[in-house]
Amino acid sequence: MITDLLHARTGPLTQELLREPGNFGLGQIPTTLKPNATTGMVCGFCATGCNLTVHMRDGEAINLSPTTDYPVNLGMACPKGWEALTVLDAPDRAITPLLKNSRGQFEPVDWNRAMLEFVTRFKSIQAEHGPHSVAFISTGQMVSEEMAFLGALAKFGMGILHGDGNTRQCMATAVVAYKQAFGFDAPPYTYADFEESDVIVLVGSNLCLAHPIMWERVMRNPNSPEIIVVDPRMTETAMNATQHLAIAPKSDQTLLYGIARILIERGWVDQNYVAAHTSGFEEFAAYVQDYSLERVSAESGLSVEQIERFAETIHLGKRVSFWWTMGVNQSHQGVRTAQAIINLALMTGNIGRPGTGANSITGQCNAMGSRLFSNTTNLLGGHDFAKPEHRQKVAGILGIDEAVIPSENSWAYNEIMEGVLKGKIKGLWIICTNTAHSWINQNDAREILDRLDFLVVQDMYHSTETAQMADLVLPAAGWAEKEGTFINSERRIGVVKKVRKAPGQALSDFNIFRLIAHHWGCGEMFAKWSSPAAVFDMLKECSRGMPCDITGIEGHAHVDRAGGIQWPFTEVQRTQAEQNTDEMKERRLFEDGPFYHSDGRAKFLFEDPRPLTEKPSSKYPFILLTGRGSASQWHTQTRTSKSAVLRKLYPEQPFVELSPVDAKSLGVVQNDQVLVSSQRGKMVATAFLTHNVQPGQIFIPMHYEATNRLTDAVFDPYSKQPSYKSCAVAVAPIGAVPARK
Repeated sequence: MITDLLHARTGPLTQELLREPGNFGLGQIPTTLKPNATTGMVCGFCATGCNLTVHMRDGEAINLSPTTDYPVNLGMACPKGWEALTVLDAPDRAITPLLKNSRGQFEPVDWNRAMLEFVTRFKSIQAEHGPHSVAFISTGQMVSEEMAFLGALAKFGMGILHGDGNTRQCMATAVVAYKQAFGFDAPPYTYADFEESDVIVLVGSNLCLAHPIMWERVMRNPNSPEIIVVDPRMTETAMNATQHLAIAPKSDQTLLYGIARILIERGWVDQNYVAAHTSGFEEFAAYVQDYSLERVSAESGLSVEQIERFAETIHLGKRVSFWWTMGVNQSHQGVRTAQAIINLALMTGNIGRPGTGANSITGQCNAMGSRLFSNTTNLLGGHDFAKPEHRQKVAGILGIDEAVIPSENSWAYNEIMEGVLKGKIKGLWIICTNTAHSWINQNDAREILDRLDFLVVQDMYHSTETAQMADLVLPAAGWAEKEGTFINSERRIGVVKKVRKAPGQALSDFNIFRLIAHHWGCGEMFAKWSSPAAVFDMLKECSRGMPCDITGIEGHAHVDRAGGIQWPFTEVQRTQAEQNTDEMKERRLFEDGPFYHSDGRAKFLFEDPRPLTEKPSSKYPFILLTGRGSASQWHTQTRTSKSAVLRKLYPEQPFVELSPVDAKSLGVVQNDQVLVSSQRGKMVATAFLTHNVQPGQIFIPMHYEATNRLTDAVFDPYSKQPSYKSCAVAVAPIGAVPARK
C-alpha cells in the first residue's frame, strides 16, 4: 500500500527538482549574480561569522577573499575561510543516493527509490513500535531556514517527537545558563567589545586557535588590556596573556566563587547595579563565604597571590569582559560554572556597556540559528513547546493544526542514544553531523548506532564514519551551493548564497526536505515552504514579540545590504536604523537594564561544585584534556581534511602533549609512539613533549577519529552536554602494555 502511494506521488515536484542532471540543489545560480562579478556571503565554518567576497567567472565561484568592510572580520580570514571553496571539490562527495544491499554494500539508486526506502522503512517502524520510535539528529551547520524546515517536517508532519542537534555537544550549557540567569538564551555582546575592554577574562577558551579572527579583534584593542586566561594548559592564548591561571582541571567553579568572595569582602561590588537589576545576591553572598583563599588555593592549585591579583584586576578594570567557550561548556558542571562567570559580571556591573559582558563564544557557524529556529530545544522563534499560547501562535503563523505541535520537549542527544540502547528508538535520521566520530565514548556510540533497524545519513560526503554505517545515504549540497541565513555568536544574521552548483544528483537539504514531505504525504502542510526566502518570512513572524524579534528585517537582501543584522531587530529598530545606520551595526543587549525574567531581573545562581567523575588512579594516572588542535582543523575534519593546504598546517596523525617530567618517568622521548588508554578504549599517538601541559595531565586534539575512544559519557545535569574535557587515562610506550582483553 505504501509503495503504491509513493509511486502515485512521484510527480511534478520530483521532476522539478531532478529535471536537469548536474544542476541540482536550488536550480540555476541566481541570475541576480552577474557572471563575472563579486558577491559577499558568510563563511560556513565557525560561528565567528566572517564575510567572504566570492569572485565569479562565467557565472560560477572560482575564488574568494575576506570582505574588507564587514563589521565582523574587517578584511581578515583564517585558513579555513580561505579554503572554503576548495573543500567542495573533494572526490568523496556524495553525488547520488546510496542504498546498502543485503551484502552490506552501497549501491547507487535514484531519488525515487531513495524516497521509497525512506518512507517505507520509517513508517513501518512507526507502525510497529509507535510514532516516537523514529528520531533525528541535526546540526548547527545548516542554514536557519533548513533547520526550521527539518524541525517542522519531522515534528509536525512525520509525528517524530525526539530530535536534537549536535549543538548539544558545544552550546547547550551556554543556552541553559543564559535562560536560567537572564530568562532567555541571549548572548549580550558584540565583537567590538574585544576592542573596548581594559580587562579581558577568557575561561576555558583558546581564542587564538578556536576563533582566530576574534583574537585579531583583541589585538586591535588600543587600551593595552589585561588578558587573563583561566586554563589548565598553556595554550597559544595563554602564552599571549598577561595572567595565566593554570588551574587544576574542572576547578574553575571553585575559583570563580572564591573571586566573588574577595570582591564582596573588599567592597568591590557595584551595589547600585545589583539592587536595580538582579535577584538572589544576598543568598549568593552568604554562600560564597565558604570559599576562603586557602580552600580555593588548595582546590585550584593556584597561589594565594595569583587569586588575589585576579580579583584586584577585575576590580580595577573600568570595562571588564568575561568570555567562555568549550572548556566551560563541555563539563559535568558546565551550567553552574557559566553562571559563576555571569555572577561576576552582574556583581561588578560589567554588562550592557561597551567592553563588558558575560559572553559565551559559539562553536558552529549556525549554532545560534539552531538554538532559536531548529525546533529541537525550542519551538520556532525561541518559543516553548509546553506553553499552549506559544503553540497556538506558531500554528497560526504556519497555517497548521495546533494539535500536530508536540506539547512536550524532545529527549536530548544523549537520551536519544540511550533510547536506541533501550530499544525505544528503532530508526534514526542523522543530518549533517558525524555521530560515529564525534559522540563521546565512541566505541559505545558505534555499537548503539549498529543496533538500529534503519539508519539514514544525509551529508555532503559518503565517506564519514557515520555515513559508512548507514542503510541509506542522501547526498546533500554544501555551503555556497544553496541559500539561506546563519546567525553568529554576536547574534548577527548573515546571508549564504548559491554561487556553485552541487555535484551530481546532490540536493540542498531544503529540497531534500521538500521531497520527503511530498513522499511522506504531508506536502500540503508545507505548501508555503517553497523557498528559503519564504521560510525566512515565516520565521520573522514566529519571532514577533520575542526577545529575538526580527520583524524589522525586510528579507535576505536587506541583511546582505546592511552587512548583517543583529537580533533583536524590530520594526521600531528598523526605523531607528534608517535614521542612524552606524549606531545599529554594533548592538549590545541589556544596555537599558531589563532582563527577560518576569521581574526584569537577572538571577544569581550557584551550587556546590561536583567532584571529577573519573579521578586518576594507579591504573589510569593521567587526566586527559581535549580541545582545538589547530586553526586549520575543524571538528571531525569532514571538510578540512579535503584541503591539501589545510592538511599541511597540522599533523596528519594524532599526537599527545606530555610533560617532560612524566615522559622521563615513562621512558618516553620526543616523537615516540605511545598507547593512550582509558576504561573505554585505546589509541596510538605520537608523543610531543612540552611544558604546555602540567605533570599528571595530557592533551590530545579533538579532531582525530580515535580521540573519542577514550572520553567518558558523563553529562551536565541541566544542559545534558557531554563532558569531553577530562577523564582518567594511562600512557605507555608501544609494546609496554598487555594486549587488550
